[in-house]
Amino acid sequence: MAEVKAIVLRAAGINCDVETEHALELAGAKAQRVHINRMIEDRSMLDEFQIIVLPGGFSYGDDVAAGKILANQIVHHLFEPLQRFIEKGKLVLGICNGFQVLVKTGILPGYSSAQEPQEVSITNNDSGKFEDRWVYLSPQTERCVFIEPGRQIYLPIAHAEGRIVTRDEATLDRLRSAGHLAFKYVDENGREGDYPVNPNGSVDSVAGLTDMTGRVLGLMPHPERFVRRTQHPRWTRLGNLDGDGMTIFNNAVKHIRENY
Repeated sequence: MAEVKAIVLRAAGINCDVETEHALELAGAKAQRVHINRMIEDRSMLDEFQIIVLPGGFSYGDDVAAGKILANQIVHHLFEPLQRFIEKGKLVLGICNGFQVLVKTGILPGYSSAQEPQEVSITNNDSGKFEDRWVYLSPQTERCVFIEPGRQIYLPIAHAEGRIVTRDEATLDRLRSAGHLAFKYVDENGREGDYPVNPNGSVDSVAGLTDMTGRVLGLMPHPERFVRRTQHPRWTRLGNLDGDGMTIFNNAVKHIRENY
């Protein structure tokens, strides 16, 4: 495919759409920011694109719960078009608030419909405060097209509701066995640990999830905020520091070019 087209979904309170658009363009996609109201008015708009990203921020002020109002809009107006989008082999990425939205719609982890009770949710950090720090992420699957298998990456987080929880241990076992775990929080040496290694208290140190197709990814850390080495606050002291966030966007664009 000569041109990869990506849509960055906007809504009131979203504040990472410009950075996400820039990251997609660095990866070689033609990106466009579109308000959800425009998509609801013209649901065929998705046919023109191969990637959709739900970026970070505080959609609708995170009233009720983080991402809940935007998730309800998607469930009632865009759920079927998004499902067809995925079934056609296209890609969906949710970052921070966008990840919260994907979980609350049921698109992630993806084994239940939007009408069924949630078995996975994202809630308040165990620390009881907004966490703004850098974290290491270890990939947990080779199925997800966004992920470079075996490559530990380093990204910033910024959230107050980032703790991934499951209804029970059986649900967590199903996530593990079915390959839904995308990333875990680890330390510099790749080991899981308590706070601050796991910055929000997520069950099993989970930082991101993927669906059964591997073409949907949601994660709490922000890849769009680390696409250039100079975005790290200590870049002059850390030597050869890669903008690890670009791996997510580069892999997405590469996958579409090679497979769609």
